[in-house]
Amino acid sequence: MSIEKLSKIIMESDNIVFFGGAGVSTESNIPDFRSESGIYSTKNKYGYPPEYLLSHSFFRDHQKEFFNYYRDNMLHPNAKPNKAHLALGKLEELGKLKAVITQNIDGLHQLGGSRNVLEIHGSVHRNYCLSCGAEYPVDKIQESESIPTCDKCGGIVRPDVVLYEEGLDMRVMDKAMDYIRKAQVLIVGGTSLNVYPAAGLVEYFRGKELVLINKTSTGYDNRATLIFRDSIGEVLDDALRRI
Repeated sequence: MSIEKLSKIIMESDNIVFFGGAGVSTESNIPDFRSESGIYSTKNKYGYPPEYLLSHSFFRDHQKEFFNYYRDNMLHPNAKPNKAHLALGKLEELGKLKAVITQNIDGLHQLGGSRNVLEIHGSVHRNYCLSCGAEYPVDKIQESESIPTCDKCGGIVRPDVVLYEEGLDMRVMDKAMDYIRKAQVLIVGGTSLNVYPAAGLVEYFRGKELVLINKTSTGYDNRATLIFRDSIGEVLDDALRRI
């Protein structure tokens, strides 16, 4: 059985890396705005696709509208870690998981117990003033009625997330590449591996076991040791219980 095989792989390795996408967070009821239904509903409500509403151009030219959309759709203060987050936290605690690399910006991996989390798209929990660099928690954005401004200098406070048209932080990407390159086991969950450059990280994997957990097929299915078309939380939780 595949779950038993995954348990065996986990049991025999102490150098596992997890790389996750939006599918990890949807199990905490955070919608995937890039899904077909997400794009459709966003176009209907706001008149633009989410990629434009979350772009550097839109932030630069329509700041009030940007923050209205961002507050309504990207902040989920009541979201809780799900079984996937908790299982990964436990695997790190057991000394098996070396790093979580995530495309998500919600901070749920940390709430689930993971300490070494590489957030390649940034985090809603980090925000900074564009003028003086002062740092602010997510409350600064959440509680502002319009454009959030700095208490110290009056500058605009923006989220430390990577918007469309902006480059990824290469320091974080370099770390992610290094962890993946050195991993014995790479578990990929909740991502179709279609969005580059993040999806290209899998190319750096030189280890033995590639495990894919995703509802739909990916471009790496033919290279995988195991493929699960199931809930990430259920798969990881089940595998962990058998160790």
